[in-house]
Amino acid sequence: MKICSLLPSATEVIAALGLRDDLVGISHECDYPASVKGVPIMVEPMIPPHGLASAEIDRQVGQLVASGQRLYRLNDQLLRQTQPDLILSQDLCHVCAVTPDQLHDALSAMAQQPAILTLNPSTVHDVIDDVVRIGDAAGRSAEGHRLATGLRNRLDAITTRTHGIAHRPRVVCIEWLSPLYVAGHWVPEMVQLAGGQDGLAQPQSPSRVVTWEEVLAAAPDVLIMMPCGFSIERTRTELLQLMKQPDQWKLPPALAAQTYLVDASSYFSRPGPRLIDGIELLAAILHPSDRNPIRESMACRLKPLPLHQHP
Repeated sequence: MKICSLLPSATEVIAALGLRDDLVGISHECDYPASVKGVPIMVEPMIPPHGLASAEIDRQVGQLVASGQRLYRLNDQLLRQTQPDLILSQDLCHVCAVTPDQLHDALSAMAQQPAILTLNPSTVHDVIDDVVRIGDAAGRSAEGHRLATGLRNRLDAITTRTHGIAHRPRVVCIEWLSPLYVAGHWVPEMVQLAGGQDGLAQPQSPSRVVTWEEVLAAAPDVLIMMPCGFSIERTRTELLQLMKQPDQWKLPPALAAQTYLVDASSYFSRPGPRLIDGIELLAAILHPSDRNPIRESMACRLKPLPLHQHP
């Protein structure tokens, strides 16, 4: 079967099912596992993915949307040449990937129409169920059920550890730095499953713009920085720049000591199998123990703190 995956999370699942060699096309963001490198790229962004601050990215996205332009360029010619049997797409976030109408336009010229599986998860269990759906669509039902069962078992192990915890830290998860967004969709549920409580978002609610005053008013015990598509180092660089501006963030020392930068693309932003890693990571942050250390490649504390932020 020839498979085209336009989602990083779906590409991860396809590879985990042992179907990497069936991939004939992926998106520009599909970078895991490393074995997918070399698969033809079907989608490119209209906005450069690197080198821009979050405020500039937001400005350019707003301009494109306001003018009716698309955010991604789909290689229609390559899509027709490869003639995939199955295309994996999404209808959750029109800023994050190719839209269904854009895909429909590209497919209208194809003589033989491929099967299309559109994913639209809003909960952690939806994400696991999608593993089964992808396995079924790709002809690997047994493997899909086996992978999903393993993920559910890991999730059960986490909730067994966090069940009955007396103190559930208040958490705020930041999905974008400028403008300031708190993470929605499955992230508040991840916080709950890890033994915390989200101070500004409810499970399955969309991500939304907030003010820094709202963040402080929520009185979080822990602040998690997870800008979509940013590496830990990129997040640190931009955050420290924002904190140097007097009219920007005022981060109290106590909260700064409990501010963590995480690899959002790997463990939070993409609704794939590694969300379970993300929940395990949150549990380690919120309820630290020597048996469950935090790996620096996954998360680190914010430090050092700019001098003007101290009282």
